[in-house]
Amino acid sequence: MIDEHIEDLIPVFTEFLVNAVIALLILLIGWKALSVFRRWCIKSMDRIRVDHTVSVFLGSCINVVLFGLLIFAAADIVGISSASLVALLGSAGIAISLALQGSLSNFAGGVMILMLKPFATGDYIICESGEGTVANIGLIYTTLITVDNRQVVIPNGILSGSPLTNVTAQDRRRLIISVSIGYGANLKKAKEIMEKLFTDKPEILKDEPIDVYVDRLGTRSIVLTARGWTRTEDYWKAKWELTEAVKYAFDDAGIELPSHKLDVNVTDKPQ
Repeated sequence: MIDEHIEDLIPVFTEFLVNAVIALLILLIGWKALSVFRRWCIKSMDRIRVDHTVSVFLGSCINVVLFGLLIFAAADIVGISSASLVALLGSAGIAISLALQGSLSNFAGGVMILMLKPFATGDYIICESGEGTVANIGLIYTTLITVDNRQVVIPNGILSGSPLTNVTAQDRRRLIISVSIGYGANLKKAKEIMEKLFTDKPEILKDEPIDVYVDRLGTRSIVLTARGWTRTEDYWKAKWELTEAVKYAFDDAGIELPSHKLDVNVTDKPQ
């Protein structure tokens, strides 16, 4: 009886062995083909100027999906039920998603930043979590370097889901300087001085208009504003130097910059 059972099992074992070899060949050949296909996808995305980090990530995703289909095909040849594999992978996926919920949010934010490109490495950005020059954009975190050389690491989920300002996105910035002068000052002369300072400043672009105007009439002073355009990289240098030059020029011209003063008049009371 044992010999009969062994004889009955031999064809089954042989069939299983043949199917296992076929499944293994499918996995090996498929893996090689998928590697070639992944490299082709990455090169194609690089040619259309998709960020390299994103192209590598998308290539890996394609690779995982197609390799999963290969596993299903190999399992079906061996005789393993596809429904069982789907249930097992689904349960594992839910468990992993719950455990890595925060990281997956940051990961999705990183992919969106790299694809939509609201900022790039080298840009100066301002957001709720800080500001600085973008040093690195990863799939999970973005690293900023502040003006005093501190490193700020911000999760991409925050950056992709909140407003931010990209200071250096444009190649030009409008420089605006406002200064208060007293009501007794020579307004026409003050405007001429500010216009000349802006016109003579090399960093102020001459192909753009320079505007000098009275911004508002305050309680104790007149607010005078001058506007001009600079290259983004020259903005702060021009702003600081022009602000200082306005003070010196107004002092030389006798134009008073008002300050808060309290006048006290003392009179003798009649007896």
